Amino acid sequence: MKGNTIKIKDEVWALIPARGSSKSIPLKNLAELNGRPLIDYVIKAGKASHFISRIICSTENEVIAKFCAKNGVEVQKRPYELAQDDIPTLDVIVYFLETLIKEEGAVANIIVLLEPTSPFVLPEHIDKCVELLRAHPETDSAQTITPISPNNHAYNQRYLNNNFVKFQFAKERDIYYNKQLKPKLYVHGNVRVLRSDSLLKKRDLFGDCSLPYIIPRIYAMDVDGPEDLKLADCFLKCGLVEL
Repeated sequence: MKGNTIKIKDEVWALIPARGSSKSIPLKNLAELNGRPLIDYVIKAGKASHFISRIICSTENEVIAKFCAKNGVEVQKRPYELAQDDIPTLDVIVYFLETLIKEEGAVANIIVLLEPTSPFVLPEHIDKCVELLRAHPETDSAQTITPISPNNHAYNQRYLNNNFVKFQFAKERDIYYNKQLKPKLYVHGNVRVLRSDSLLKKRDLFGDCSLPYIIPRIYAMDVDGPEDLKLADCFLKCGLVEL
């Protein structure tokens, strides 16, 4: 389908990639966080967005599929070969879009990627990214980002060499020896908003031009393993995150 004319609808759809074969936490996308399944947080955020008109979950797991259907989310059955640990998110999105084009003849102009492991995404985070992308038609995507903590800055990263600790960027660390001098760096926040035609043509998740929307670090929480789930639960119970 690369290089072909793509039929585009002037709409915003959300894709929730939610495979069931997680190793870190069994059936992680349905793991309980403060009394709710993890995936429920992004479903609620997507439904509260002012722009998203359709939410579709891509999964190979029947339990996840049933939960989504029960909560008003469409389900696209994902092939098992696209639900393995080493499959890039890009491949899942391309399959999602190309399947919809074959079945329905068109896709939405803008796709919001809502990952269950980012439960603290707010509707306004989604909407700000959509507004950014619509305001700049020359761009390929928009994304939330958050400043990286000084201790995790790239210039502070270390590696092991013959069991000794070495700095990955030793020369840069000598020059930028304190946090005030180090260049500002960011990591992924909690949501990515993509243009369908750009992604299908360029086969790149972000494209050449991606717009930033900066969010507080705590809202960029990524639930990868059991400790992250406990920490996210503490954030909610302590009121540090308001959803």
